[in-house]
Amino acid sequence: MEIGVSTSCYYPLETELALEEVGKAGIKNTEVFFNALSELKPAFTDMLLDIKQNYGIKINSIHSAVPFADSFMIFSAYERRFYEAIEQYTEYSETAAKLGAKYIIMHGGKPNGILSDEEYCERYMILKRAVLKNGVTVLHENVANYRSGDIEFLRSMRNILGEEAEFCFDIKQAIRCGYDPFEMTDEFFGNIRHFHISDHSIASDCQLPFKGGFDFREFFSFIKNRGYNGSCIIEVYNNAYKTYEELTASYSETVKLLRSL
Repeated sequence: MEIGVSTSCYYPLETELALEEVGKAGIKNTEVFFNALSELKPAFTDMLLDIKQNYGIKINSIHSAVPFADSFMIFSAYERRFYEAIEQYTEYSETAAKLGAKYIIMHGGKPNGILSDEEYCERYMILKRAVLKNGVTVLHENVANYRSGDIEFLRSMRNILGEEAEFCFDIKQAIRCGYDPFEMTDEFFGNIRHFHISDHSIASDCQLPFKGGFDFREFFSFIKNRGYNGSCIIEVYNNAYKTYEELTASYSETVKLLRSL
């Protein structure tokens, strides 16, 4: 099991500069969150690859640049946009493959979508098969104010697709939706491939690890004992800290805790 830090923690710092900060901090595992479609150009990928190799960073996953567009592009009634979205996600998968990333993280559709759960899952599978040609898997994240923020929808995906329903589980998003992260992880463990981790308290639902009251020792022991050997990526907003040093310190403390288990 590996601990990492998402480049999104540094937003609105430009993506390449954020990856550079990850490297400077000695962080060896990351998720690259793209912030513009122009960042999918080969020259930009080559620049990220140079930074990755220079610092010895492992890029486990990437995040689409415009997650809010998934509902409009992929999960609407207009099929032409859907096929354009497949082309775009194929580009993401080519970029991911070059960077050595296994996963593309998506938010999915909004709650007011017109597709049935079965139709939604069919679109998801078409997308998955398209990117799998490049050895990359699309993971559906649980996100507040999206269809996936509802645990009943996640259950429906799992029931329809079985193990093909593959998830990125985000702790803060579970909290925002009123769910217990331990209970959700337990229920969906067989479908979870990747974690976004953060802390929380009464004051805030998004804090750096060890700044709130979440029991990371118990959580890591729980998923480790269940056989999880993937990545746990720290993903917080930049208002969760004041300096990059705080972010790095939280990462170091998290790594230290994991090594002690």
